[in-house]
Amino acid sequence: MKEPVRIFSDLHLAHRLSRIARVSAMRPLLAGAGTVIFNGDTWQELTHAVHERSAVMLDELRELCAEEGCETLFLSGNHDPGWPGPGWAELADGRIIVTHGDALLFAGSPWKHEILTGKQQVLELWRQQPQAATNAQVRLHLAREIARALPSQHEPSGRRLWQRVWNAVIPPQRALWMLRAWWSQGTAGVEFCKRYFPQAEVLIVGHFHRHGCWRKDGRMVINTGSFISPGRAHWVEWQAGWLRRGVITESSTVYGLGKVLQEWRL
Repeated sequence: MKEPVRIFSDLHLAHRLSRIARVSAMRPLLAGAGTVIFNGDTWQELTHAVHERSAVMLDELRELCAEEGCETLFLSGNHDPGWPGPGWAELADGRIIVTHGDALLFAGSPWKHEILTGKQQVLELWRQQPQAATNAQVRLHLAREIARALPSQHEPSGRRLWQRVWNAVIPPQRALWMLRAWWSQGTAGVEFCKRYFPQAEVLIVGHFHRHGCWRKDGRMVINTGSFISPGRAHWVEWQAGWLRRGVITESSTVYGLGKVLQEWRL
């Protein structure tokens, strides 16, 4: 891959709660990048209500990347499982793994209405692919199958905070699963690496819509957040042996690479 390699996730183009109203506003995020990895949930492949608009915005994003001269790698997420490839990318000779993050959890998105009522279907999909317990490629394929079998049908009713809270707590176990996933994603990421990528020192994910950085057992898990409100979007960049993460600045018209929060030499 051409460096610098920049990583973003969870754009959710055309989603009702996505803050990206115009793709052109992302130009500063792409400028100067050699490769951009869009780490899943870039567009709403499975959401019929906004599929066409999302596809148009995806084409605009590809054109914008071409104009800026950067290569692109689109990784699959639970909202866009149709991308080809194994579902992950490796940097620094496999010391850094980039993947969306739904494969960290047994059911992918256990807080979803569809998963809460479709637990038996998830169990059956696992039964059909027993190698998913040890093989990374099969595990990522299974994550795609769960996403296709149980796509989101319940879109949030509005952007206001009380509407988001109401959507999160009905039914009550939905909120409990969200909190559990937020609190445990660092540990889940480390265990995922131990099982599927034992050589990895860093795992970069999205999916949970909660940015952060966690260290455990000699490994580090970084979440780049989300462009879905009320989450905050972050960026990660890899260049010449340096890994950096930082905030994305946002206004009503433009997004930019904000201050560096941390950097590491690998």
